[in-house]
Amino acid sequence: MADWQKITGGITAPRGYQAAGITAGLKPSGLPDLALIFSEVEAIAAGVFTTSQVKAACVEYCRQRLQAKHSARAILCNAGQANAATGTQGYLDTLESAMALGQALNISSESVLLASTGVIGQSIKMDALRSGIPKVVAALSETGSDAAAGAIITTDLVTKSIALETTMGERPVRIGGIAKGSGMIHPNMATMLAFVTCDAVVSPHLWQQMLARAADRSFNSITVDGDTSTNDSLIALANGQSRTPAIIEWGAEAEKLEAMLTAVCQHLAKAIARDGEGATCLIEVEVTGAHDEISARQIAKTIVGSSLVKSAIFGRDPNWGRIAAAAGRAGVPFEQDNLQIKLGNFLMLENGQPLQFDRTAASAYLKKAATGAYLQEDTVLISVNVGNGHGVGKAWGCDLSYDYVRINAEYTT
Repeated sequence: MADWQKITGGITAPRGYQAAGITAGLKPSGLPDLALIFSEVEAIAAGVFTTSQVKAACVEYCRQRLQAKHSARAILCNAGQANAATGTQGYLDTLESAMALGQALNISSESVLLASTGVIGQSIKMDALRSGIPKVVAALSETGSDAAAGAIITTDLVTKSIALETTMGERPVRIGGIAKGSGMIHPNMATMLAFVTCDAVVSPHLWQQMLARAADRSFNSITVDGDTSTNDSLIALANGQSRTPAIIEWGAEAEKLEAMLTAVCQHLAKAIARDGEGATCLIEVEVTGAHDEISARQIAKTIVGSSLVKSAIFGRDPNWGRIAAAAGRAGVPFEQDNLQIKLGNFLMLENGQPLQFDRTAASAYLKKAATGAYLQEDTVLISVNVGNGHGVGKAWGCDLSYDYVRINAEYTT
């Protein structure tokens, strides 16, 4: 049983954080488009970013900042323009944004981290941003998580947030998070952004290691469409305001904190996959029996990312052959005679041989998942065993519908 409980408050649930989200005029829709997360004290900062060779200016900026300084106090995110592939001017706009926010908050610009989302090739509307910064600072609140979550989304249909609490040294420790993402989701760290706050005391080295592992088991294990974005960013702050003993080396307390951090990231990651553009259901693939966890996750992500598997799920077609084919091309060796495939409770393949199953009932299982969207009952479970190894891994995605093509065919028009 999990050693934590879900609480309200999102990104501002941990002690010492405020957040805000406003309409600054960056989006043509007139919807909220500028978010700010602020720690009342300097916080240990860690980040995981896109591996794309085409990176947004904010990604380059944050990488440089975190290499030079392992702490921050503020994260500013604009929605509407990705500020990717915008050249020297795009980077200069990023620097100006950090300086302007630093002045407004009366902190060093080196304590400011940045994120952007929107159309690639479009620069930030700096006039709107300049006038919006004082407003978003004035709107900061200990209850501002929902506003911030609403100001970072683009094609998302719903906001994504979570907060968990555990006990360390007889004092509560909390982790909160918000995220956005719906399309261009196939992270290698998707347009995916996630921000996490924590009030524990943890060393910079451990916090970065924890975040990297949590990312591999969450955001790097989801896929919507196979496309990695130029702006993928996961940024986490830990400000120590829980007043618990410092975690400076690996041990029981560090393990407990990382487990809760991973749970926060997995909740947000699954929410992104569930909200995939045009999606009608969430797909969860669990692979067992692999040589190690990395191999199991690779097979799981290949299956959940298969366009043929995703299309079959949308068509409510229990076609296990597509699952087997995807597992076989994942680049992980296994014996075909050991392969087992289940869809929900329907065992379809055992010892590499097909079995008789109720196709009508299996199709009905897929249809039921499609009617449960956003009710946590929309998950199609695919279980695959490839042998007798100890490796277990999960990946999440969504089905591929007609609406995905419509949304992306008209994205800039």
